[in-house]
Amino acid sequence: MQFHRGRLIDHVQLVVRDLAVSRRFYEAAFGALGLKVEGEGAGFFFCDELYVSSPEAHEDFHLTGRTHLAFQAGDQAMVQRFHAAVLAAGGRDNGAPGVREKYHPGYYAAFALDPDGNNIEAVFHGPATRSAPSVVIVPHPKA
Repeated sequence: MQFHRGRLIDHVQLVVRDLAVSRRFYEAAFGALGLKVEGEGAGFFFCDELYVSSPEAHEDFHLTGRTHLAFQAGDQAMVQRFHAAVLAAGGRDNGAPGVREKYHPGYYAAFALDPDGNNIEAVFHGPATRSAPSVVIVPHPKA
């Protein structure tokens, strides 16, 4: 088994009211960003570092409060596809695609509220070269 992780965030978990409704929203978001649901189980699904679950999935899970998540986009067109896809999947507009110079020059983003009111963003920071697509974590054989 391999895990791919970024540099700061290990994972984010959202506990949602209606898993099916949220899955429709997030599948639209992931699809627009060239991703897909990578795994699922009783009461949850995940993609990369984002886990979405229902309160029933585990006795300790309670609805999360309003959260802001920003997904990385590869270009401005991907940000536009994200915004259109999540609105079509039941999201509510919270900021149309456009440049937001107040964050930094070239910051291009769109925002939508998911079915639980979380502010979900897709952002393109401008042309850049990644040193690697992700960090691969392979369990140590002696662990």
